[in-house]
Amino acid sequence: MFGKKVSAVFLAALFFLFQGLPVKANVAISAPSVILIESSTGEVIYELNSTERRSPASITKIMTLLLTFEAIDAGKISLTDQVTTSEHASSMGGSQVYLAQGETQTLDTMIKCIAVSSGNDASVAVAEHIAGSEEAFVAMMNERAQELGMTDTHFEDCCGLSDSDNHYTSARDVAIMSRELTVNHPDIFNYTKIWMEDITHETRQGTSTFTLNSTNKLLKQYQWTTGLKTGSTSKAKYCFAATASKDGIDLIAVVMGAPDYKTRFGDAQTLLTYGFSVCDIYIDENQDSLPPLPVEGGITEEVKIAYQGEFRYLDTAGSDLSVVEKTLKLPEKVDAPVEKGAEAGRAVYSLNGQEIGSVPVLYAEDVEKARYTDYLQKVFGYFLP
Repeated sequence: MFGKKVSAVFLAALFFLFQGLPVKANVAISAPSVILIESSTGEVIYELNSTERRSPASITKIMTLLLTFEAIDAGKISLTDQVTTSEHASSMGGSQVYLAQGETQTLDTMIKCIAVSSGNDASVAVAEHIAGSEEAFVAMMNERAQELGMTDTHFEDCCGLSDSDNHYTSARDVAIMSRELTVNHPDIFNYTKIWMEDITHETRQGTSTFTLNSTNKLLKQYQWTTGLKTGSTSKAKYCFAATASKDGIDLIAVVMGAPDYKTRFGDAQTLLTYGFSVCDIYIDENQDSLPPLPVEGGITEEVKIAYQGEFRYLDTAGSDLSVVEKTLKLPEKVDAPVEKGAEAGRAVYSLNGQEIGSVPVLYAEDVEKARYTDYLQKVFGYFLP
């Protein structure tokens, strides 16, 4: 038995794949379009009209935040950058933190303004800081959406103010970008867990304090909440991408088109509570070492191998995960040449006799095919001291 159940889940940077079928359940939901996924595996637990295209309002900002954190990771910007508010950014209506034209704030503060108070002005200022203009940034948003497989999404702005019919997404697509943000950039939770915090405006008119208040009321209503983003307009109605973590399980619930703010928070909590009640995760970190494989016709007689990574399996059927079995399927020997990173075999996992998944086992080094001179060297090395 190589694997184990663990109480804390390390979020791996995995490409988003919705695997398997959603659980059939009687979940009392009022919103017309929702989805619930487990974050580390990306598996759907529950969904209702999840690919229906709808106006997203401020949950648009999830993509804005994703591109911001990706730019930070790429070294293009840093949290200490001074971000200047343009006339265009300061003119944003709707939810705002009242940035004045010419006002500068650190990128760190701007992210707080976006993640906590859903500032449209801060969103545009950050977009311009990264791409030079909001228009160029929106092009980046749409390109990233395509890369992530968000097939029911098109953005017209970076904050969600647009009431254009060409600004839309779906609950499924919101889950995709939410997972990409939270799994690969968990520092976002340092911002989305903030309930209230003061920032300082320094303008020509003087210095003043402004209090950021979280739009995510679930932070006070549901103890497992970690984020993520709310949104509402007359067209979109009330939307919410909620994240929560409990006992090593990380969930993302997306609610779109709820009739009022109480319903969106209530539906999200219902989905999360249901998810925690049915989910269990089996994790094999694959830290055990594997013996090398014999090589024929190579410059060395064996080659090292290693697991590609950990294995995760999400169970929603109440199975006994302590009986999961792992079987290594590897060749007895391999022929040279061998290429590092190529697949040597697989570790196959089964539960009650049924295969539930596998992890590739890869060659950890190159082994070149032996030449005539290599054989001569071996012979001389054998006879000469």
